Amino acid sequence: VSGSVMSVYSGDFGNLEVKGNIQFAIDYVDSLKELHVFVAQCKDLAAADIKKQLSDPYVKTYLLPDKGEMGKKKTLVVKKTLNPVYNEILRYKVEKQILKTQKLNVSVWHRDTFKRNSFLGEVELDLETWDWESKQNKQLKWYPLKRKTAPVALEAENRGEMKLALQYVPEPIPGKKLPTTGEVHIWVKECLDLPLLRGNHLNSFVKCTILPDTSRKSRQKTRAVGKTTNPVFNHTMVYDGFRPEDLTEACVELTVWDHYKLTNQFLGGLRIGFGTGKSHGTEVDWMDSTSEEVALWEKMVNSPNTWIEATLPLRMLLIAKISK
Repeated sequence: VSGSVMSVYSGDFGNLEVKGNIQFAIDYVDSLKELHVFVAQCKDLAAADIKKQLSDPYVKTYLLPDKGEMGKKKTLVVKKTLNPVYNEILRYKVEKQILKTQKLNVSVWHRDTFKRNSFLGEVELDLETWDWESKQNKQLKWYPLKRKTAPVALEAENRGEMKLALQYVPEPIPGKKLPTTGEVHIWVKECLDLPLLRGNHLNSFVKCTILPDTSRKSRQKTRAVGKTTNPVFNHTMVYDGFRPEDLTEACVELTVWDHYKLTNQFLGGLRIGFGTGKSHGTEVDWMDSTSEEVALWEKMVNSPNTWIEATLPLRMLLIAKISK
């Protein structure tokens, strides 16, 4: 699988101490309908390179709860310094009333030569109560960087549930002399209590990929169902070419998206597999099924030709990039 989207969840937390401060300002430009985050500088950051006592820091911003690619912006990396100066504006096209439902997460990261990221600290502003008219609020301010509290808090966010059934069909064409490969059938029934990212609008659909195959042909999706947080899809997806040994290496990734204008916002997902952390002997971050997701996959593997039904909580996922 090609590299993962560096989301709030990826990268290396907790290996480095969190210290130092970041200076930034935010402003809403009514004429452009844009939120501008002016990232000025940081000082006294932790040193990721212990020998040289230096870091290669950059700043990343998210509008939460949207932790997908659309919500992520970042500055350039400034090399070999604990006091980087950026003077960059990160812009978000967003309606003012939607900002009132969001938080701005500003985090600082060290990017090493292997493009791995180490967390250096973060600041979170709740925009629900932000006074956009205040002159003082438009000024540059220093904020102390804090340790990451997000994964626990964000994981606990209710992202709703998906009701689905899986079936493994080892021999779809009985009576054939030649051995045929099996099929996995995925019946996406409905979602319950999906989160609302933009007021009370929702137009959701479900996308399925069988990892490790991230090619476009591996993707199937349901139609979009609008105006409800409890969409009924009743859509069955069939994937063939499954040999028994493939069942231990593959993982069914189901993701729920809100389609709005030209963008899709990630709402939550499932990864159904054995959750071993490895695929074909290689460590992969997508083999991270929860115990409930593993239980569904195990039941499916152990009960061929039978629909196994479950209702599973949707969760935050690190989405693999789609290869061409």
